[in-house]
Amino acid sequence: MSIHDDMHNVAVIGAGAAGLAASIFAAEAAAKGDRPQRIMLLDGAKTIGAKILVSGGGRCNVTHDVVTPIDFFGNRHIIKNVLAAFPVQATIDWFASLGVDLKREETGKLFPVTDKARTILSALVNRCHEVGVVIRPDHRVTDVACLTGSEAGFVIHHTHGILQAKKVILATGGRSLPKTGSDGFGYELARRLGHRVTATTPALVPLLLDEALFHKDLSGISQEVELTTTVHGRVVDRRTGSLLWTHFGISGPVVMDASRFWTSAREKGESVDLSVNFLPALTQESARQWFMEQAGGAPRRSLTKTLAHLVTERFAEALCRYLGINGQTAIAQLPRKDRDRMLVALTKFRLPVQQDRGWNYAEVTAGGVPLEKINFRTMESKLVPSLYLVGEILDCDGRIGGFNFQWAWATGLLAGRAVSANVRTDGEARR
Repeated sequence: MSIHDDMHNVAVIGAGAAGLAASIFAAEAAAKGDRPQRIMLLDGAKTIGAKILVSGGGRCNVTHDVVTPIDFFGNRHIIKNVLAAFPVQATIDWFASLGVDLKREETGKLFPVTDKARTILSALVNRCHEVGVVIRPDHRVTDVACLTGSEAGFVIHHTHGILQAKKVILATGGRSLPKTGSDGFGYELARRLGHRVTATTPALVPLLLDEALFHKDLSGISQEVELTTTVHGRVVDRRTGSLLWTHFGISGPVVMDASRFWTSAREKGESVDLSVNFLPALTQESARQWFMEQAGGAPRRSLTKTLAHLVTERFAEALCRYLGINGQTAIAQLPRKDRDRMLVALTKFRLPVQQDRGWNYAEVTAGGVPLEKINFRTMESKLVPSLYLVGEILDCDGRIGGFNFQWAWATGLLAGRAVSANVRTDGEARR
């Protein structure tokens, strides 16, 4: 058993995106300033970077071509300042310097040209090695405590011994995808060091529907919809995008983005509803007018064939079966009550959400250490000097599409440069 009981300059806990970035920027800043640093990167997993490897369907959605504070939830004033320190073009240039070219897809998402997440992870790990960062996988941190007396710094207990460091960067991630190592223990470390943690809930997570619905019949089909979330009857979110039907319920970008509102409300015990307009370009009244026009122009066409001009025929058939309406009825012969029921179902369908799919399928965590307790110029804790927090452990979560990775890179840069520049929270140089 090896015991690292000597003093390091910086210990980074967590070798995910934010931790790797922070380590690299810390080592580069130290080298540039001719201030050699001993930087140790600890991770509990035997193989680091699992979350990077599974992201973006194994392709790693590195960032988005346009990133604004509106794309995130949390203190947007602070988020704005953090993002400004490392904008998208800086991310593109940084990865180019690591030998990774990125490409933009129609959605605005940026991926490595190789379409392989391994390219991203390898580039980050290789750069760590180049700049002298010591990476220790299979070194799960069990406790972090502030040193008392004349020696400033921290004592870090891990599964192979003890490490002392002058500064610590917490990059432990949240609770999403625990199989990758993000089991939420970082929040406990933050609490032990004096930080409060806001309630955490799954975000960017698929939703499970009542078994009685028709989703299993539509598994694999995606369609453009308008999704509305109401809490206690008040609209808290409305967005348009692609919904994917699955064997368990619903997924797709619009659902993943909306899910944080549903999970947050449910966690608080609030009444929450999710309704969908399957005709996002139409209101209920304009849809009614369209129906009347179809009845006049093609009176003998069946209901499902008529609906197929707006939605897929398979969806039209499933919806008719669910409503108990004969889809083969000629559109002109459709009873008014059935037409009205169909109009409501098409434009304001209440989704019977039972629960979210849980942490194992959530892509990110909502909640965490409040941003207000962090110096946004350095990511240093306002409560514990020389403690820095980056990435998902913070109370900030972005929508789907590379935004959470951009947050990881930006916070990693700020913390990494700060620990090597010895910047105090008040801007004065530390001796």
